Amino acid sequence: MKREFAIVPPDARLVWLLPGLSALIVVIGIILLATTRESHAWLVLPVALASFIVLALLLRRRRVTLDANTLIIAAGVNTRRVAVTGLNLAAARIIDLRERSEWKPLIKIFGTRLPGCSMGHFRLRDRSPAFVLLTDRSRVLVLPETSGKKLLLSLQQPQALLDALRIVTG
Repeated sequence: MKREFAIVPPDARLVWLLPGLSALIVVIGIILLATTRESHAWLVLPVALASFIVLALLLRRRRVTLDANTLIIAAGVNTRRVAVTGLNLAAARIIDLRERSEWKPLIKIFGTRLPGCSMGHFRLRDRSPAFVLLTDRSRVLVLPETSGKKLLLSLQQPQALLDALRIVTG
């Protein structure tokens, strides 16, 4: 049985702020290069456009799925598969990251960090490793793994995933 859990959509204004500014800078750079009579300057435009499209597609790749005994989290270029038996559900909780700063991702190891959206492998404030998919910091499901790693997820209904995980473990 495969069950998908909805992610809180990020605030589009925040997420597209950095890529939008980057695209604007690239366009201004191309215009400036073109005015210096460099004919190859326009070749930068397709590369910049392709990069922008890839970034847009990766930012849209956000999914949390419970497939039999495996929790699958797709976040940008990262995918994390965790056996449900490898989760410490007794220590799982739903928190507000604005109030609980010790759980905030501090150092990005591999992933994406934009205003309003953090996805991938991070270190938390206590330096412990975590895989995060954060689009809304007001209701975050924290799932500790038995290995010491943590999962931080922004779900529309975090309690529904927690209940489903508890049912799977029996």
